[in-house]
Amino acid sequence: MSSKLILLGLFVASMILFSFRPDKKKKVLFFGDSITQAGVRPGGYIKVMDSMLQQQGLSDKFELIGAGIGGDKIYDLYLRMEKDVLEQKPDIVVIYVGVNDVWHKSSSGTGTDYPKFGRFYEAVVNKLQSAGCKVIVCTPAVIGEKTDNSNMQDGDLNHYSNWIREYSKRANLPLVDLRAAFISYNLKNNLQNKESGILTTDRVHLTPAGNIFVAEQMWNVIKTVN
Repeated sequence: MSSKLILLGLFVASMILFSFRPDKKKKVLFFGDSITQAGVRPGGYIKVMDSMLQQQGLSDKFELIGAGIGGDKIYDLYLRMEKDVLEQKPDIVVIYVGVNDVWHKSSSGTGTDYPKFGRFYEAVVNKLQSAGCKVIVCTPAVIGEKTDNSNMQDGDLNHYSNWIREYSKRANLPLVDLRAAFISYNLKNNLQNKESGILTTDRVHLTPAGNIFVAEQMWNVIKTVN
């Protein structure tokens, strides 16, 4: 057999092997606070989403990673972004933050003032995008599930959520509007106007139903990002 035929055979064989190489998993990282920290535990929203992907035959397409720390605010995310996010080289980063920025203003005086929230948020997104990550943003859901606008932080949550909505349009970022989704769900399912026990255990952290709900809301957006 001539050397040319041998080389041609090796080339064809290598192309066949290359064509059967499994696609690289798309790495999705969830960046946030204690809600996301709990998301990687059994029953947490990240684990629930992982189960959803398995059921849909997509577990070989996506790798889900949680990077949540309890008590974190937007500036905490900025400060730990290099080690906790960029070193993992994610393809998609889902930013789910804002509850503590609002909640801790009244509970401990350590929240984030509205103008600083926006500046830090944009800095986080810009740094992620500079590293080649695609970014999905989320509005903070609830601090209390009452449906009559009587939760103490409703005003601030709406204010900060409106900023995220406007920013997502201005920066052309996919949005998971958890605040709107939670309010809509509670209007239909919280007929007794309870402050917790529907989608949250303590007005903030998620019940089993809440984890499923968040997983579904997030996946509906993640699957559209190419």
